[in-house]
Amino acid sequence: MKGSYLGISSLALILALLCTAAAADEEVGEGQKERLRISTTTSLYDTQLLDEMEDIFEGMYDVDVRTVSGGTGIAIERAVRGDADLILVHDVARERKFIEDGYGLSRTCFAYNYFIIVGPEDDPAGITGMTPSEAMKKVMEEGLESPDRVKFVSRGDDSGTHAREKILWDRAGIDYEEVATPENTWYREAGRGMGPTLQMTDELRGYTLCDTSTFTAYRSDLELVPLIEEGDVLLNVYAAIPVSPVAWPETNCEMATKFVNYLISDDGQDLIAEYGTETIGKPLFNPARGNCDLIGCSEDECAAPLAEDYCSLAEA
Repeated sequence: MKGSYLGISSLALILALLCTAAAADEEVGEGQKERLRISTTTSLYDTQLLDEMEDIFEGMYDVDVRTVSGGTGIAIERAVRGDADLILVHDVARERKFIEDGYGLSRTCFAYNYFIIVGPEDDPAGITGMTPSEAMKKVMEEGLESPDRVKFVSRGDDSGTHAREKILWDRAGIDYEEVATPENTWYREAGRGMGPTLQMTDELRGYTLCDTSTFTAYRSDLELVPLIEEGDVLLNVYAAIPVSPVAWPETNCEMATKFVNYLISDDGQDLIAEYGTETIGKPLFNPARGNCDLIGCSEDECAAPLAEDYCSLAEA
């Protein structure tokens, strides 16, 4: 009887926890604040830029903003499941597929930075001065020859950074599937966000691909240095996409639209342009404003606010 009682109690506890989790995603009840669920990539979250934006936005609209971070792949998956009202990500190919598949409404570019390849200051693979694809190939060649001396640490988490890494391998003429194998001990997958990946790379004295914003935020705690910083393929654009109310009728499309319009407003763009200056001495991100041609976004994608009837037009 004792064993049965414990089994029933455990089941009851599990069911209670599941109900609690489900209740967290239920429609906002009377007396509760309206809710906006944002699913985002780690670089925007880890640098705490979104924390400041959320505080301002919550004050503007008396709304409860709830943000969950992961890689771009995770952020999109949550939206596909209906667990987000808005995604803030950085992988244009998957962004456009998300929209084409009917889950997202439109893409609005709001910020950009760059990817860089960082590594030990003594650069054991000798990649300094190379193009990004040349550098990746050299790291692989040196890693295969001396895996104890040269290592590469990948996000390995289906993030936007991980996707860009795959593009670099492809441009180097290398099949990514042949790189990411257990036999290649020089290649490690962190399976985590950018901050922890940088820390792991630092401990291993390896190389990694990362965005300039997260690297700048963590740099004082690392011995890694930027080694490859130039190349068109390193441009990293962040976009906001409201989840379609056609795909998920319960999504808070109206509040997601307001957040997008805040991002590209003068106040939002000024904050992006200045964020990090006081604490680190330099901005962590660049605003999309005035840089549409540079970052490859059309005028509609990075300059025009979303219309007030944007959500109703999508449902029509």
